[in-house]
Amino acid sequence: MSHGKKYEAARKNVDRNQRYSLEDACKLLKNTKIAKFDETVDISIRLNVDPRKADQMVRGATVLPHGLGKSARVAVFAKGEKVKEAEAAGADIIGAEDLVEKIQGGFMDFDNVVATPDMMGQVGKLGKVLGPRGLMPNPKVGTVTMDLARVIKELKAGRVEFRVEKAGIIHASIGKASFEPQKLLDNARALMEQIIKLRPSTVKGSYVKSISVSTTMGPGIRVDVAEMAV
Repeated sequence: MSHGKKYEAARKNVDRNQRYSLEDACKLLKNTKIAKFDETVDISIRLNVDPRKADQMVRGATVLPHGLGKSARVAVFAKGEKVKEAEAAGADIIGAEDLVEKIQGGFMDFDNVVATPDMMGQVGKLGKVLGPRGLMPNPKVGTVTMDLARVIKELKAGRVEFRVEKAGIIHASIGKASFEPQKLLDNARALMEQIIKLRPSTVKGSYVKSISVSTTMGPGIRVDVAEMAV
């Protein structure tokens, strides 16, 4: 696969045979961004799990201490008094059956979806639309809840959800390329701490097999997993 000159120049700043400390990897990221826009910084974590087994499905959420560099647009499915709670918490879109119809019609101008339990009968109709995009509300990550205010505020503050894919990899964002390296490091550590807490009891041996970080358009930087003590 061929890459452009900017990518090749950025790749020269990364030693492909080295496993960097997470701190050094975050510092190196500023030398790998190549786009004119403020690239997102992503982290990929390969776990020693088999997602096909129910007891090894790693899924959760955490609030990053420095956010993601943007304010998420939050859509909320609610009725009655819960509408006022969602409005007060800063929800961008609020609705019930009308919002279901709007989304079925193609409306997707939001980053997260939250619903009260009583609305899931309606929201379930959107499974084929929201599911593939990772937007379906789920009680396991707290997006099906009566505590709308707390969850909406967390999402606005930089809450990220994660789920291990079929290949055993978790992909998540930890900020923007414009962030100071220390902020990226703090965010990455917060995410890793939560993932480690969710280690399935049935996993034998090392839990984290590999980690890499990269900007949207830049080359991957391999991280030494030994410092994670997992």
